Amino acid sequence: MGHSQVEKQRTHERIVEIAARRLREEGLEGVGVADLMKEAGLTVGGFYKHFASRDELVAEAMQAAFTSWSRRMEAKGISAADVSLDDFIDSYLNAAHRDHPGEGCAFTGLTGDLSRSDPKTRDIATRQIDENIRMMSGRMGEADAGEARRKAILAVCAMAGAVGLARIVDDEALSQEILQSVKEMLSGIGGRSKP
Repeated sequence: MGHSQVEKQRTHERIVEIAARRLREEGLEGVGVADLMKEAGLTVGGFYKHFASRDELVAEAMQAAFTSWSRRMEAKGISAADVSLDDFIDSYLNAAHRDHPGEGCAFTGLTGDLSRSDPKTRDIATRQIDENIRMMSGRMGEADAGEARRKAILAVCAMAGAVGLARIVDDEALSQEILQSVKEMLSGIGGRSKP
């Protein structure tokens, strides 16, 4: 790959990463191409050198957002599959995740947006939800695969919903109560001991 192609690829990746963060912060319709390109230090005209449409950028950005946690773990030398249920729940259901939507799980703030997105983005989201459930099933201490999957679906839904609702409320005590209550309710779901 020539120097200009390498530079173009780096620029493309930078635009996608900025979009992944900003879309999680402001919603799928809350961020315009002009703002993204300005933040990337580029012109709006340059957008079409990288993407055929805004929908294409959104799909790529959501793919990047969905895999950002796994990439961060890998950068630390940790396989995402090796993170215990206890550690996963504790790292997900906390104020830091609640307070930094641009770095967190895309499902916590974009569920409604994703349900109304284009077919390509919905397909990417569907595959990621299935992968999240599969990974969570592997964290359950169940011999029965069907029961592990049901518990995984419950945990995934409860965790994403808890963070989303904890972000909505403007009462810090209630927000913390939501996170802590769901954390406590999920204790024991996969053989986890009570906190």
